[in-house]
Amino acid sequence: MTKRLMAFVLACAPALALGSTGPTLEHSQINVNDVASMQRGASVFMNYCAGCHSLGFQRYSRMARDLGLTEEEVAQNLMFTDAKFGEPIKAAMSAEEGTKWFGKAPPDLSLVARNKLGGPDWTYTFLKSFYADDSRPSGWNNTVLAGASMPHVLWELQGVQRPVLNAEGQVERLELASPGSLSPEDYDKTVRDLTNFLNYVGEPSASQRRSVGVGVLAFLAVFTFLAWLLKKEYWKDVH
Repeated sequence: MTKRLMAFVLACAPALALGSTGPTLEHSQINVNDVASMQRGASVFMNYCAGCHSLGFQRYSRMARDLGLTEEEVAQNLMFTDAKFGEPIKAAMSAEEGTKWFGKAPPDLSLVARNKLGGPDWTYTFLKSFYADDSRPSGWNNTVLAGASMPHVLWELQGVQRPVLNAEGQVERLELASPGSLSPEDYDKTVRDLTNFLNYVGEPSASQRRSVGVGVLAFLAVFTFLAWLLKKEYWKDVH
Protein backbone atom coordinates (compact mmCIF):
# COMPACT_ATOMS: atom_id res chain seq x y z
CA MET A 1 0.00 0.00 0.00
CA THR A 2 2.83 2.38 0.93
CA LYS A 3 4.64 1.60 -2.33
CA ARG A 4 1.50 2.36 -4.35
CA LEU A 5 0.87 5.62 -2.49
CA MET A 6 4.45 6.82 -2.99
CA ALA A 7 4.33 6.01 -6.70
CA PHE A 8 1.08 7.93 -7.07
CA VAL A 9 2.47 11.00 -5.28
CA LEU A 10 5.64 11.00 -7.37
CA ALA A 11 3.67 10.57 -10.57
CA CYS A 12 1.31 13.41 -9.71
CA ALA A 13 4.02 15.91 -8.80
CA PRO A 14 5.04 16.88 -12.38
CA ALA A 15 1.42 17.28 -13.44
CA LEU A 16 0.62 19.50 -10.46
CA ALA A 17 3.57 21.72 -11.29
CA LEU A 18 2.20 22.43 -14.75
CA GLY A 19 -0.85 24.25 -13.47
CA SER A 20 -4.09 24.35 -15.39
CA THR A 21 -2.63 25.12 -18.82
CA GLY A 22 -2.49 22.45 -21.44
CA PRO A 23 -4.21 21.05 -24.52
CA THR A 24 -7.96 21.02 -24.93
CA LEU A 25 -9.16 17.60 -23.83
CA GLU A 26 -12.14 15.65 -25.11
CA HIS A 27 -14.53 14.18 -22.59
CA SER A 28 -13.87 10.43 -22.39
CA GLN A 29 -17.41 9.59 -21.21
CA ILE A 30 -16.19 6.44 -19.49
CA ASN A 31 -18.38 4.48 -17.09
CA VAL A 32 -16.63 2.79 -14.16
CA ASN A 33 -19.57 0.39 -13.83
CA ASP A 34 -19.41 -0.79 -17.46
CA VAL A 35 -17.64 -4.12 -16.99
CA ALA A 36 -18.05 -5.12 -20.64
CA SER A 37 -16.25 -1.93 -21.70
CA MET A 38 -13.38 -2.68 -19.32
CA GLN A 39 -13.16 -6.24 -20.61
CA ARG A 40 -12.80 -4.95 -24.17
CA GLY A 41 -10.28 -2.38 -22.96
CA ALA A 42 -8.25 -5.10 -21.27
CA SER A 43 -8.13 -7.01 -24.55
CA VAL A 44 -6.93 -3.91 -26.42
CA PHE A 45 -4.26 -3.23 -23.80
CA MET A 46 -2.93 -6.78 -23.79
CA ASN A 47 -2.82 -6.99 -27.58
CA TYR A 48 -1.40 -3.54 -28.36
CA CYS A 49 0.20 -2.07 -25.23
CA ALA A 50 1.47 -4.86 -22.95
CA GLY A 51 4.43 -5.60 -25.18
CA CYS A 52 6.05 -2.37 -23.94
CA HIS A 53 4.06 -1.19 -20.91
CA SER A 54 3.57 -2.90 -17.56
CA LEU A 55 0.73 -2.58 -15.06
CA GLY A 56 2.92 -3.22 -12.05
CA PHE A 57 0.21 -2.53 -9.46
CA GLN A 58 -2.36 -4.81 -11.07
CA ARG A 59 -2.42 -8.59 -10.84
CA TYR A 60 -4.01 -10.88 -13.39
CA SER A 61 -6.03 -12.50 -10.61
CA ARG A 62 -7.42 -9.18 -9.35
CA MET A 63 -8.31 -8.13 -12.88
CA ALA A 64 -10.11 -11.42 -13.46
CA ARG A 65 -12.09 -11.09 -10.24
CA ASP A 66 -13.14 -7.48 -10.86
CA LEU A 67 -13.98 -7.95 -14.54
CA GLY A 68 -15.86 -11.22 -14.15
CA LEU A 69 -13.31 -13.37 -15.98
CA THR A 70 -12.18 -16.89 -15.22
CA GLU A 71 -8.56 -17.92 -14.88
CA GLU A 72 -8.90 -19.89 -18.10
CA GLU A 73 -10.28 -16.90 -20.01
CA VAL A 74 -7.44 -14.70 -18.80
CA ALA A 75 -4.81 -17.33 -19.61
CA GLN A 76 -6.14 -17.94 -23.12
CA ASN A 77 -6.97 -14.38 -24.14
CA LEU A 78 -5.01 -11.91 -22.01
CA MET A 79 -1.74 -13.52 -20.94
CA PHE A 80 0.99 -13.46 -23.59
CA THR A 81 4.01 -13.99 -21.32
CA ASP A 82 5.05 -16.78 -18.97
CA ALA A 83 3.62 -14.92 -15.94
CA LYS A 84 1.57 -16.76 -13.36
CA PHE A 85 -2.08 -15.92 -12.67
CA GLY A 86 -1.34 -14.31 -9.30
CA GLU A 87 1.54 -12.13 -10.55
CA PRO A 88 1.49 -8.46 -11.60
CA ILE A 89 1.05 -7.62 -15.28
CA LYS A 90 4.54 -7.09 -16.63
CA ALA A 91 5.57 -5.95 -20.10
CA ALA A 92 7.10 -8.42 -22.49
CA MET A 93 9.87 -5.90 -23.21
CA SER A 94 12.63 -5.41 -20.65
CA ALA A 95 13.63 -1.95 -19.44
CA GLU A 96 17.01 -2.35 -21.14
CA GLU A 97 15.39 -3.15 -24.49
CA GLY A 98 13.01 -0.20 -24.13
CA THR A 99 15.89 2.17 -23.44
CA LYS A 100 17.81 0.83 -26.44
CA TRP A 101 14.90 1.15 -28.88
CA PHE A 102 13.07 4.24 -27.62
CA GLY A 103 15.73 6.19 -25.74
CA LYS A 104 14.07 5.43 -22.40
CA ALA A 105 12.10 2.58 -20.95
CA PRO A 106 8.32 2.80 -21.61
CA PRO A 107 6.62 3.80 -18.33
CA ASP A 108 4.39 1.65 -16.18
CA LEU A 109 0.78 2.64 -16.94
CA SER A 110 -0.85 1.59 -13.67
CA LEU A 111 -1.57 5.21 -12.75
CA VAL A 112 -1.60 6.91 -16.15
CA ALA A 113 -5.32 7.73 -15.95
CA ARG A 114 -4.81 9.36 -12.55
CA ASN A 115 -1.43 11.10 -12.75
CA LYS A 116 -2.23 13.45 -15.63
CA LEU A 117 -4.18 16.69 -15.42
CA GLY A 118 -7.55 15.79 -16.86
CA GLY A 119 -7.35 12.17 -15.73
CA PRO A 120 -9.01 9.74 -18.15
CA ASP A 121 -9.87 12.63 -20.49
CA TRP A 122 -6.11 13.14 -20.99
CA THR A 123 -5.58 9.46 -21.80
CA TYR A 124 -8.56 9.40 -24.17
CA THR A 125 -7.48 12.53 -26.06
CA PHE A 126 -3.83 11.45 -26.17
CA LEU A 127 -4.72 8.16 -27.85
CA LYS A 128 -6.69 10.05 -30.51
CA SER A 129 -4.05 12.72 -31.20
CA PHE A 130 -1.17 10.94 -32.93
CA TYR A 131 -0.12 12.21 -36.33
CA ALA A 132 2.56 11.27 -38.83
CA ASP A 133 5.76 13.28 -38.38
CA ASP A 134 8.79 12.33 -40.47
CA SER A 135 11.06 14.49 -38.32
CA ARG A 136 10.58 12.19 -35.33
CA PRO A 137 12.61 8.97 -34.92
CA SER A 138 9.41 7.01 -34.38
CA GLY A 139 7.68 8.67 -37.34
CA TRP A 140 4.92 9.95 -35.07
CA ASN A 141 4.11 12.93 -32.89
CA ASN A 142 1.20 13.87 -30.67
CA THR A 143 -0.68 17.13 -30.13
CA VAL A 144 -1.34 16.35 -26.46
CA LEU A 145 2.23 15.31 -25.61
CA ALA A 146 4.51 16.92 -28.17
CA GLY A 147 7.71 14.99 -28.83
CA ALA A 148 6.41 11.76 -27.33
CA SER A 149 8.79 8.86 -27.88
CA MET A 150 5.89 6.42 -28.14
CA PRO A 151 4.93 5.34 -31.65
CA HIS A 152 1.26 5.15 -32.58
CA VAL A 153 0.62 1.48 -31.85
CA LEU A 154 -3.07 1.79 -32.78
CA TRP A 155 -2.46 3.31 -36.21
CA GLU A 156 -3.78 0.25 -38.03
CA LEU A 157 -7.09 0.78 -36.26
CA GLN A 158 -7.30 4.58 -36.52
CA GLY A 159 -5.39 5.17 -39.73
CA VAL A 160 -2.82 7.91 -40.39
CA GLN A 161 -3.56 11.50 -39.42
CA ARG A 162 -1.76 14.48 -40.94
CA PRO A 163 -1.45 17.91 -39.30
CA VAL A 164 -3.00 21.05 -40.71
CA LEU A 165 -0.81 24.01 -39.72
CA ASN A 166 -1.84 27.58 -39.03
CA ALA A 167 0.01 30.72 -40.14
CA GLU A 168 2.45 30.39 -37.23
CA GLY A 169 3.36 26.84 -38.23
CA GLN A 170 1.50 25.32 -35.30
CA VAL A 171 -0.79 22.32 -35.56
CA GLU A 172 -4.30 23.69 -35.93
CA ARG A 173 -6.11 20.38 -36.39
CA LEU A 174 -5.60 16.84 -37.59
CA GLU A 175 -7.03 15.30 -40.73
CA LEU A 176 -7.37 11.61 -41.49
CA ALA A 177 -5.16 11.08 -44.53
CA SER A 178 -5.38 7.30 -44.65
CA PRO A 179 -8.25 5.41 -42.97
CA GLY A 180 -7.64 2.49 -40.66
CA SER A 181 -9.53 -0.75 -40.17
CA LEU A 182 -12.05 0.99 -37.89
CA SER A 183 -14.39 3.85 -38.64
CA PRO A 184 -13.72 7.03 -36.61
CA GLU A 185 -16.76 6.22 -34.45
CA ASP A 186 -15.58 2.65 -33.76
CA TYR A 187 -12.05 3.86 -33.05
CA ASP A 188 -13.41 6.37 -30.53
CA LYS A 189 -15.29 3.53 -28.85
CA THR A 190 -12.17 1.35 -28.77
CA VAL A 191 -10.11 4.15 -27.22
CA ARG A 192 -12.90 4.80 -24.72
CA ASP A 193 -12.84 1.12 -23.69
CA LEU A 194 -9.05 1.22 -23.30
CA THR A 195 -9.28 4.42 -21.26
CA ASN A 196 -11.99 2.87 -19.09
CA PHE A 197 -9.75 -0.11 -18.40
CA LEU A 198 -6.73 2.05 -17.54
CA ASN A 199 -8.92 4.19 -15.29
CA TYR A 200 -10.05 1.01 -13.50
CA VAL A 201 -6.41 -0.11 -13.08
CA GLY A 202 -5.57 3.22 -11.46
CA GLU A 203 -8.26 2.66 -8.81
CA PRO A 204 -9.66 -0.89 -8.91
CA SER A 205 -12.03 -0.26 -6.01
CA ALA A 206 -13.63 2.88 -7.50
CA SER A 207 -16.93 1.20 -8.33
CA GLN A 208 -17.19 -0.43 -4.91
CA ARG A 209 -16.18 2.80 -3.19
CA ARG A 210 -18.92 4.74 -4.91
CA SER A 211 -21.58 2.14 -4.12
CA VAL A 212 -20.51 2.09 -0.48
CA GLY A 213 -20.58 5.89 -0.45
CA VAL A 214 -24.20 5.91 -1.62
CA GLY A 215 -25.09 3.48 1.17
CA VAL A 216 -23.30 5.60 3.76
CA LEU A 217 -25.09 8.76 2.63
CA ALA A 218 -28.45 6.96 2.74
CA PHE A 219 -27.69 5.74 6.28
CA LEU A 220 -26.72 9.23 7.40
CA ALA A 221 -29.92 10.66 5.90
CA VAL A 222 -32.07 8.10 7.76
CA PHE A 223 -30.10 8.58 10.97
CA THR A 224 -30.46 12.37 10.74
CA PHE A 225 -34.23 12.03 10.27
CA LEU A 226 -34.53 9.70 13.28
CA ALA A 227 -32.38 12.04 15.38
CA TRP A 228 -34.66 14.94 14.42
CA LEU A 229 -37.75 12.94 15.46
CA LEU A 230 -36.08 12.06 18.76
CA LYS A 231 -35.21 15.71 19.38
CA LYS A 232 -38.82 16.70 18.78
CA GLU A 233 -39.99 14.05 21.24
CA TYR A 234 -37.58 15.21 23.96
CA TRP A 235 -38.25 18.89 23.46
CA LYS A 236 -42.01 18.85 22.91
CA ASP A 237 -42.73 19.74 26.55
CA VAL A 238 -39.98 22.35 26.79
CA HIS A 239 -41.27 25.92 26.42
